[in-house]
Amino acid sequence: MPVDHYENFPVASLLCPPALRRPVQAIYHFARTADDLADEGPATPTQRLTSLAAYRAALHQAAAGQVVAGPWQAVFIPLAQALRDDRLPLPLLDDLLAAFVQDTANPVYGDRAALLDYCRRSANPIGRLMLHLAGIDDAVSLAQSDAVCSALQLINFWQDPSVDLPRGRHYIPDDDLQRHGLQRSALSAGADSPATQELLRELCLWAAGLMQQGAPLACRVPGRLGWELRGVVQGGLRILERIGRMHYRTLSQRPSLGRRDLPVMAWRALRMRPEHATPGFALR
Repeated sequence: MPVDHYENFPVASLLCPPALRRPVQAIYHFARTADDLADEGPATPTQRLTSLAAYRAALHQAAAGQVVAGPWQAVFIPLAQALRDDRLPLPLLDDLLAAFVQDTANPVYGDRAALLDYCRRSANPIGRLMLHLAGIDDAVSLAQSDAVCSALQLINFWQDPSVDLPRGRHYIPDDDLQRHGLQRSALSAGADSPATQELLRELCLWAAGLMQQGAPLACRVPGRLGWELRGVVQGGLRILERIGRMHYRTLSQRPSLGRRDLPVMAWRALRMRPEHATPGFALR
């Protein structure tokens, strides 16, 4: 998930069940390292693709129980253990790598369906891996997990255009731009306007709808993992509210959460119910 080193990933927090911390950390470091290969440093796109291909080969070796010495040994020793002991689904890890490969080309997206297909590989595998570790695999839970993860990915996109656009990352679909009479080049200038603000408002409403669709899952997942998920949901929704309060001017500035947001998020997490899983949330 192209976020800053998976900032929405539940990296063995206090709420994460102790039994899951080892495999969660292994997955996190696998994804973080792949993210760096795809996005960090002075490497060319060709060099990045070569590194990611070698990284995928190392993943499949780890899945076969063979970790070879090399620059990623510290990543694949714990991941190999998680693949063996926790039976992590290899295709989900392959999907993550496919998304990082896609990132190296800085593609544009023609419509929302294409962007969601990217989210299917860049974000949704994380939620499915967490549910796998919790022993949850029913169709409703998987669909709701996908909705939450895709929403988090989209929220990150609409939070970060001031960061992504200067780096050549374009996540706003062409269809949405055209509907608002905007050119992609106009966004790169980093100037907010009534048209860009209305565009971002619509995109945020889209993300909020996905989050509300998946949020009831947090009320059904038992124990600490369920509370972890409640926090993730409320964190994403709170970012959307911050974007709304700055009137969707995220081409020129990046909203973030602070200490004052934590009590609001905690109170709303406590009040979440399956029939009303996003209490108090309001987007202007």
